[in-house]
Amino acid sequence: MVKATGVAKSFHLGKHEIPVLREVDLQVQAGEFVAIVGPSGAGKSTLLHILGSLERPTKGSIEVLGRDLLHLTEFERNQLRCRDIGFVFQFHHLLPGFTSLENVLIPALILGRNRSEVLPKAQNLLSSLGLGERLQNKPAELSGGEQQRVAVARALINRPSLILADEPSGNLDRKTGKMLEKDLISFAREREAAIVVVTHNEEWASNADRVLSLVDGRIETVQR
Repeated sequence: MVKATGVAKSFHLGKHEIPVLREVDLQVQAGEFVAIVGPSGAGKSTLLHILGSLERPTKGSIEVLGRDLLHLTEFERNQLRCRDIGFVFQFHHLLPGFTSLENVLIPALILGRNRSEVLPKAQNLLSSLGLGERLQNKPAELSGGEQQRVAVARALINRPSLILADEPSGNLDRKTGKMLEKDLISFAREREAAIVVVTHNEEWASNADRVLSLVDGRIETVQR
């Protein structure tokens, strides 16, 4: 599902080059749940963004679903992201002027799917996340946990093969966070989708098939 080889990433600050990732190798199989842990500043979010083609590595190669991300056109990368990758971030990034239902529909409509076809899917998805009564509410009318569940539904509407989640429960209470974890894992198991989660939450990590520890830009330990 995912193959990263020799991935390095550096940023420039004035005349200084700041290395963030150093020769990272990583493979994730279909249906596998991988948790990435490590101290702040270790490069966890940067690695996740590179896996999802939101950033380009300074060095190395990335394959997702057998496609080399670095050799795709911008249009092809955008299509791959929208169709095959579901993103869940710590901050929901919902569009404030749209309802919950409209926010979830947007990725499907971008792919040119028929609104009448995907509308019931979006409604069912939101209902399964406990938001059946909040379809017409805008983000400002929702709690933090409800907003994050809308973001999860948006990430899942196109039934992605790869789910990338960056501290998805970081701003949620324990009960809501556990519900979110259950929903994401259930979807991934049902779809045989791969899921990669960056987290400081030990409970999330304990349920993963593998736990990778990223320290100073390198994968230091692998636990099973």
